[in-house]
Amino acid sequence: MLLRVALAVAGGVLIYLSFPPRPLWFLAPVGFALLAWTIHERRVRAGFGYGLLFGLGFMVPLLRWTGEFVGLIAWLPLALACALMISIGTAAMAFASRVPGWPLWAALLWVADEALRGVFPFGGFTWGKIAFGQPEGWYLPLASLGGAPLVSFAVVLTGFGLFWVLKNWKLGVPLFLVPLLAGLVVPVGVDASAGTVTVAAIQGNVPRAGLDFNAQRRAVLDNHVKKTIELAADVAAGKVKQPDIVIWPENSSDIDPFRNVDAAAAIDAAADAIKAPIAVGAVVVDRKDGLPRNTVVLWEPGKGPTDTYTKRKLQPFGETMPMRSFFRLFTSTVDRAGVFQPGSDPDGFVMGPAKVAIDTCYEVAFDSVVRDSVTAGATIIAIPTNNATFGYTEMTYQQLSMSRLRAVEHGRAVVVAATSGVSAIVEPDGSVTQKTGLFVPGALVAELPLRSQTTLATWLGAWPEWVMTAAGLAALALGFARRRKDSNGAAA
Repeated sequence: MLLRVALAVAGGVLIYLSFPPRPLWFLAPVGFALLAWTIHERRVRAGFGYGLLFGLGFMVPLLRWTGEFVGLIAWLPLALACALMISIGTAAMAFASRVPGWPLWAALLWVADEALRGVFPFGGFTWGKIAFGQPEGWYLPLASLGGAPLVSFAVVLTGFGLFWVLKNWKLGVPLFLVPLLAGLVVPVGVDASAGTVTVAAIQGNVPRAGLDFNAQRRAVLDNHVKKTIELAADVAAGKVKQPDIVIWPENSSDIDPFRNVDAAAAIDAAADAIKAPIAVGAVVVDRKDGLPRNTVVLWEPGKGPTDTYTKRKLQPFGETMPMRSFFRLFTSTVDRAGVFQPGSDPDGFVMGPAKVAIDTCYEVAFDSVVRDSVTAGATIIAIPTNNATFGYTEMTYQQLSMSRLRAVEHGRAVVVAATSGVSAIVEPDGSVTQKTGLFVPGALVAELPLRSQTTLATWLGAWPEWVMTAAGLAALALGFARRRKDSNGAAA
C-alpha cells in the first residue's frame, strides 16, 4: 500500500514537472503509467483515494501562483478541489478496470473528467488540462484535429499504453506508440491565405508585482505610452517596420479613459505617434451599475475609442472571489479580489488588414471562449494579459503554453501582450519567434500571416470532447454490466 501511495504522488508530480517552463513534456506519459499501475483492478474507493493523492501531487505545485498574493486560503482549497475532481475520474477508471482494452477507456474517462472540470468548480477551472503541458511535445499538431481534448487523450493513452505493455504487449505496444507518433504525421498550416499584418506587442512593465501593482496605475499607463512612443521613434528612424496594429496588455490603463481626460489624452498621444490602431486593456466602470469591467478598447489615431471588448471569463481569486463571505471567515485578504462583471460578445476588432480575436488572459484556458472568438471571423488572435498580479511564478509560462496550443488548434498566429511579461509572438504552428523577459519593458514587432482557413478542430468545436466523454461513460456502463454478470454468475 505504501508503495502505491508513493507511486500515486510521484505520478502527479511527474505531470507537474512536464508543464512549462520546463520542456519535459515526455514526463507526462510516465506519470500516467504510474497512475495506471496504482488504480488498475483496484476497488472504486482505492481508485478515488490514489487519484486524490495523484491529483494533489499534480495540482498543489501547479497552482501555487493562485496564492502568491492572497495566501494559502486560495491556493490550497483550489488545489484540493481540483484534486477531488481528478479523483472522481480515477475512481471511474478503477471501476472500469475489467473492461477489455482498459487503457483506451481509461484515457477517454480522463477526457470526461477534464470536461467536468471545465464547468466545476467555480464555474469551471481548466488550468491543468494535460494538453496545456505539451507545447514542446510531439502531440501538439493533434490540436488542429481535435483541439485540447484530443491532445490530452493522446498523452494519457500513451501513458496507460506504456503500463499495458507489461500486461499484454501485443495490445500495449500499439496503444503506446500510435498516440505518441500520430502528431508527427499531422500537417499544420502556416500559409498567409488572407495576407499579412505587421503587429507590435507592447510590454510597458509595472512599478511592482502583486495585486496592488495598480496603486501606481498612472505609472503603468505612462509606461505603455512611453514604450509606444519610443517604438514610433524607432519606426521613424527606420530601425523597425511600421506596425499596422498595436496590442497593449490587459490593465495597461487601469484609469478609465472614458472618465479621465488625462488618460484619454495620453492614449491619443501614443496612437498618433505610432500611426496605428491600439487595442488598449483598460478597467472601465459601467455607468449603469458602477461596477468595473475588464475591457479592451480599440483606440484609433485621430478618432479615439471606436469599439470595445469586455472579458467574458473572469478569473476566480483575482477578478472575482468565489464564496467570498465563506472565505472571509478565515481571512480578510479575500477582499483584495475584485468585483468585476463579465461581458458576453465574442466579436473582436477590425484593425488594419486584420480581424483580431481578443481573448483576455484567463480566457485562453477555455476551449469554447477562444473558439467563439475565432469563429466570429478572426484571422489572428491577440491575448492581452496582466501576469504582474502573480509575480515571478510559473503562471505566465503556463499561460503562454496555452496560447501556443490555441495557435495550432485554430491555425492562427497569436500575439501575447503582457504588462510585465512574458509577451510573445507565436506562429500558427505554435512556435515562439520572439518573447520578452519578466518585469522589463519591451516592444515586439513581427510580420505575421493572416489566415481564414478553418481547421478541423475549429469546425468540429466541442464534438471531439463530447464523443470521447460519451465513449468513456459507455465504458462505465459496460463495466457495471460485467460486474453484475459476474455477481449473478457467482450467486448461481
